Amino acid sequence: MTRVGILGSGDVGKALAEGFQKYGFQAVIGSDHPEKLAEFKKNNPAVEVATFEKAARSGELIVLCVKGTAAEKVVEMVGSELAAKTVIDATNPIADAPPDNGVLKFFTSLEESLMERLQRIVPDAHFVKALNSIGSPFMVNPEFGGAKPTMFICGNDDGAKKKTTEILERFGFEVADMGRTESARAIEPLSMLWCIPGFLRNEWSHAFKLLKK
Repeated sequence: MTRVGILGSGDVGKALAEGFQKYGFQAVIGSDHPEKLAEFKKNNPAVEVATFEKAARSGELIVLCVKGTAAEKVVEMVGSELAAKTVIDATNPIADAPPDNGVLKFFTSLEESLMERLQRIVPDAHFVKALNSIGSPFMVNPEFGGAKPTMFICGNDDGAKKKTTEILERFGFEVADMGRTESARAIEPLSMLWCIPGFLRNEWSHAFKLLKK
């Protein structure tokens, strides 16, 4: 049974922990305050709860889903545990400032993505950007009238992208590989677009679909 270390205990981390357990993985969810997960643990006894360090150490596969402003600090903290591992990066560089007419503000530019920063911190880790442009209720078995949403991914390691693609397909997505790490500069802003209907009209039940001819 593959062990998945999930770094982040918010709605995304909890949804993915349950999803991985559903599909036969052993999920270990990491937090800087594991005690706050007591109720989640009570309802999901098969999911292990641990510190960030222990979750990163024990996971053969890693999912990073902390708040974007904390991502670099967390990766620096556990960096020695990430070498040679696939790290699915679901983070977005969302600034603490409020949205501007529904448009999120980023602390990065279009010339540098958050994932590029994370890759530089741990060059030997295999980061794959994914799961950053859809809401947590739709990350596992999304239902949109029989249509499979598209999940855009990118990363430098083909093996890590293949592994991530297999997981995403099991979770119910079609996968569009957008190339190497630099493509995260385009994928991360999809979270801005995804959130606009929510902020403007309280519409949060949608996903992206790439049509091909």
